[in-house]
Amino acid sequence: MPRESPGGLNGGEEGGLAGLSTAEARRLARVHGANELHPRARRTIVADLLRRFRSPLILILIVASAISAFTGDAASFAIIVTMVLLSVVIDFVQEHRAGHAAEALIRRVQVHASVVRDGRLVSLPVNRLVPGDVVRLAAGSVIPGDGRLLEANGLHVNEALLTGEPFPVEKRVAALHGHAADDMFMGTSVVSGTATMRITRTGTATEVGKIARTLAAEPPPTEFERGLRAFGMLIMRITAFLVLFVLLVNTAAHRPLLESFVFAVALAVGLTPELLPMIFTVTLSRGALRLSAEQVIVKRLAAIEGLGSMDVLCTDKTGTLTQARIRLERVVDLDGRESEPARIRASLNSAFQAGIRTPLDEALLAPAPDTQGWTKLAEVPFDFERRRVAVLLRRGTHRVLLVKGAPEELLKLCTGYATHGGTTRPLDDEARGRAADALEKLGEAGLRVLAVAHRELTRDHASAHDEHGLTLDGFAAFADPPKAGAGEALAALAASGVAVKIVTGDGAPVTRHLCASLGVEMKGVLTGPEIQRMDDSALAARAQSTTLFCRVNPAQKTRIVAALRARGHVVGFLGDGINDAPALHRADVSLSVANAVDVAREAADLILLKRDLGVLHRGVIEGRRTFVNMRKYVLMGTSSNFGNMFSMAGASVFLPFLPLLPAQILLNNLLYDVSEIPIPLDRADPAETARPQKWDMRLVRDFMWVMGPVSSLFDFLTFYVLLAVLRADPALFRTGWFVESLATQVLVIFVIRTRGSALASAPAAALAAVSLAVVAAAIALPFTPAAPLLGFVAPPPVFFAVLGGLVGAYLLLAEAVKRAFYARFGGRF
Repeated sequence: MPRESPGGLNGGEEGGLAGLSTAEARRLARVHGANELHPRARRTIVADLLRRFRSPLILILIVASAISAFTGDAASFAIIVTMVLLSVVIDFVQEHRAGHAAEALIRRVQVHASVVRDGRLVSLPVNRLVPGDVVRLAAGSVIPGDGRLLEANGLHVNEALLTGEPFPVEKRVAALHGHAADDMFMGTSVVSGTATMRITRTGTATEVGKIARTLAAEPPPTEFERGLRAFGMLIMRITAFLVLFVLLVNTAAHRPLLESFVFAVALAVGLTPELLPMIFTVTLSRGALRLSAEQVIVKRLAAIEGLGSMDVLCTDKTGTLTQARIRLERVVDLDGRESEPARIRASLNSAFQAGIRTPLDEALLAPAPDTQGWTKLAEVPFDFERRRVAVLLRRGTHRVLLVKGAPEELLKLCTGYATHGGTTRPLDDEARGRAADALEKLGEAGLRVLAVAHRELTRDHASAHDEHGLTLDGFAAFADPPKAGAGEALAALAASGVAVKIVTGDGAPVTRHLCASLGVEMKGVLTGPEIQRMDDSALAARAQSTTLFCRVNPAQKTRIVAALRARGHVVGFLGDGINDAPALHRADVSLSVANAVDVAREAADLILLKRDLGVLHRGVIEGRRTFVNMRKYVLMGTSSNFGNMFSMAGASVFLPFLPLLPAQILLNNLLYDVSEIPIPLDRADPAETARPQKWDMRLVRDFMWVMGPVSSLFDFLTFYVLLAVLRADPALFRTGWFVESLATQVLVIFVIRTRGSALASAPAAALAAVSLAVVAAAIALPFTPAAPLLGFVAPPPVFFAVLGGLVGAYLLLAEAVKRAFYARFGGRF
């Protein structure tokens, strides 16, 4: 049932605008919950910790340890349980800390609403609003809940989210409440005007919340998630094969069933990179923290992977490539002469229009016009289809409709033009040609242009149907100088493999002038009317080779993004306006800025605290660094684990005893995982951050098939030395192989972590220190009091001399094989 606001709240629906008290809001928050469409489950720390024991492999290990204890093998029971607990706790602590850090960053860019609490207007996060709250709205606001209008001034709302209708809907305070004209819906956005509303329903009780409940499905997986799933299935198949193979061999050899079962399960754990979710979460969260230092706030962690993969960036030019310090250069008539009447009419239009004023309006209002005696009767708000705004003013008995907007749209509606002497002449073909020449000259000078026109009316109301038969007053020309450093940032993005495409509502001449001043190579220009005539396939073909998209509307921005994605590009879109929201939703990576309108910030995955492409370029490099570190873990963990477990499965065929005890396998796996925990802190080679990075799980699989057998080769050499040279008994064999196995798979981290020379790429200090400490612990372990409990014995000194030679030879061969692999397949990722 809908959650209606209780009657009588501060006067109820018919009351004033005082809003709720803080105490009443807290009470209602307990009743109705958070104002969220998908309320997050609030788990306690204990519940979050216990959740990690739901892993099937962990459960199997716990069952196996219980069986060990039941059969009297208390040592194995204690070791296995200790290893499982340590693994779970490391996962929990790292992910918990990283998650809190990421949430703290997201809270910095939460969408807020202007709410009346305790009789004062305050800014609160949208998720803290409750039924009964009184909210003030302006152009660009996202409506934070379902409710009713209390006041409205020229209010137009985009309800495409619910209705699919792209055109704004006029909203007004109805004479009788319950009329659809004053209904407001959560998630829709204010296009123009201002309003005050009272919220009656929040969260899942809203109209969009009902839809969300019926469509409560997971979003479609990303390419990365699909690749991981396919890779996980590969690991499962290999694991199942090896476990069944080992069980078959041990059963045929008449070894104890329990021992064989626990060994096979431990083998499965050893092959599976069980810390993969934790490493990815921590790596992404560390990446989010590092991006915040670069003035980029990450709202959705998975977007970092997209940022590293992005190879096309679509952006507007105002404020990104320009200073956004717009000044009015001149106002001229059709013949290019200064026109004071045109300036006055343009500034009056800006002075009386409702909603948020654009920088162009602010420039027209400096200095402020004389509005004495003028009264506003009506307004036809701006929208992105008409691309103009009209206000109907009255002074005395004189009524005039003042229209200001895009020149090419406004000229179509004009039948006359004002001369320098104040008379009106027909706007014939010859005059239209002069107007086109004047506009081209202004554009070539790098000036943005608005047209100004008017017509007389005899009534007190107006609509878009009255925008005809206009008299052209002239053109207002504005300067917006290029931003310092924008050219260098564009060049840096291009050098990093990110093609920047400028998508703007401005005309082609002014955009060309800006690009020329910034040194941007212009490979092609498409205008909105040209795009309108193209189908999607034609646009996809042209979009790749086009740099400038001019005079485009919101729907065309979305089509451009979709066309580029259809060609296999990972597309980022940077926008801050109401008209950018659809394209932000469609992009692979959506970016906005801290001072953007609510609807744009809500749609964005990442928020730039500073609107600067230099900041974005640094963010791209950091995204790639995070991406590279995630890939390192996959490459290292899968190739080393596969080689190790393949060796163990092979050894079980010809050895009369288990090559390692289950507890030793678990300990080996745990120590190896500990050595990889600092991977999120590691450096990335400049060569790997110089180009966009994309996941290719086929290559991860191929890398595993190539590097795994190299590891197994040296394992078999170790078997030969231990059995043929040292005449090792089972305890010495297990000890020797445990040390050799851990030393090789940990130290090869320094080879695999870079595509270049291992000697030329220094790892992070933490990664080097932890890895070397783990190897040292493995070498020392057989000499500690814990050795007998773990089934280890002290190896003879000659073993360590052989170990040094084997490890050195293995690292040299691994380096050579790695280079050969990348030389042949490296171009694929």
